[in-house]
Amino acid sequence: MEYSPPPLFKQGPSALARLIFFVVLAIALLISDARFNTLEIVRGILGVGLYPLQRAALVPRDIFMGAADLAVTSATLRSENGKLKEKNLELSAKAGDAAQLAVENAHLRALLNLQSRAMPAETPAEIQYDTRDPFTQKVVIGKGAQQNIQDGAPVVTEDGVIGQVTRVFPLQSEVTLLTDKDQAVSVEISRTGLRSVIYGTPKGDTLDLRFVPISADVQAGDMLVTSGLDGVYPPGLPVAKVLRVDKQADTAFARVVCVPVAAVRGARQLLVLHYNVNVPPNPVEVEAAAAAKEAKENKGKKKPAPKAAVAGSAPAAVPAAPEKPAEKPAAPKPASNAAAKHPRKAHMPKPASSGAAR
Repeated sequence: MEYSPPPLFKQGPSALARLIFFVVLAIALLISDARFNTLEIVRGILGVGLYPLQRAALVPRDIFMGAADLAVTSATLRSENGKLKEKNLELSAKAGDAAQLAVENAHLRALLNLQSRAMPAETPAEIQYDTRDPFTQKVVIGKGAQQNIQDGAPVVTEDGVIGQVTRVFPLQSEVTLLTDKDQAVSVEISRTGLRSVIYGTPKGDTLDLRFVPISADVQAGDMLVTSGLDGVYPPGLPVAKVLRVDKQADTAFARVVCVPVAAVRGARQLLVLHYNVNVPPNPVEVEAAAAAKEAKENKGKKKPAPKAAVAGSAPAAVPAAPEKPAEKPAAPKPASNAAAKHPRKAHMPKPASSGAAR
C-alpha cells in the first residue's frame, strides 16, 4: 500500500515551483507596467487607500518637529528679528532710490521720444519635482495654463535667471534650466557692453559664452546680464559671472567659461515673469509676406490675352524713334570769334560752296 499523507496535511506544489511561478509573475507585471502602464489605476487606488496610514505614520515625526520648534530660544528669535529689521531698512532705501530712478527714466524717455519699458508681471511658483530624463536639466513647477503661465516665459529667483518655461500643462509647467545644453540666452557684459549668447553645457555645472572674438575685452569676474534683444528676457537681469577666459592663437573666438549667479539646482521658490515687449515687425518679413500675398492674388486671376489685329483695321501705330536733334552749324561760332578779332572781315560775304551752287 502506497503511503500518502492525509488530505489535511497536503501542501500542494513544491516550494521551488511556487518560487518560480511568483518570480515569473512579478517579472511579467514589471514589464507590462513599464511598457503599457497596466497597473497605473491599481497604483492610484492603493495610493489613495494608503494615504491615511501614511499620515498616521508621520504623526510622531510631526510631534517631534513641533516640539523642536517650540524649543527655539528667545535669543535666536531676537537675533533673527534684528537681522530682518536691518534688511527691511536696506530694502526700503533701495526701493526709494528705485522709484526715483524710475521717474527719471520715464522723464528722459519721454524727452527723447523713446518707448517706455514694459514692467513684467510676476507669478510665484514652487518646484515640485525633477523630470525623469537624467540627461536634461528640467524641473516641473506647480503652476500652469490656469494661472496664465505662457510658453517661453522667463523664470527667475531673487539672485537672477534660472531658466525658461518650455512646456505648459493645465496645472503644471516644465521649466528648462539655464544649465541645460539646449538652452540659450542673449546676454551682454555689463562692464563693456559686449553682446553675445550664453549656452548650457552637457555636464550642467557651467555655462559657455560663445561667439566672443579673441581680441574682445573679457576678464574673469565680469558680470553677464540679459541684453533684452531676444524679446524673451527683460534687459538687466543677472545671468552669470565669467570664471575664466581661454584664448588660443589658432582660433578666431575665445573660450569663455561662466558660472550661474543664481542657485539653479538649489532654488525651491521662484518667479515666472510675464514679459511682453512691443517690438515692431521686421520690415524684410513684412515685404516678403506682402510680395507672397500679391503673387498669390495674381496667380488666382487670369491674365488677359493680347488683342489680335482686326481685318481691315489700320495697324497700331508704332511709335517712331525720336529724331536726333539737328546738329548746330559750326560756322557761327568761328564767325563770332573772327568777328571779334577782325570786325571788317565779319561783314564780308563768304563764297558759296560747291554743294550750295548746285
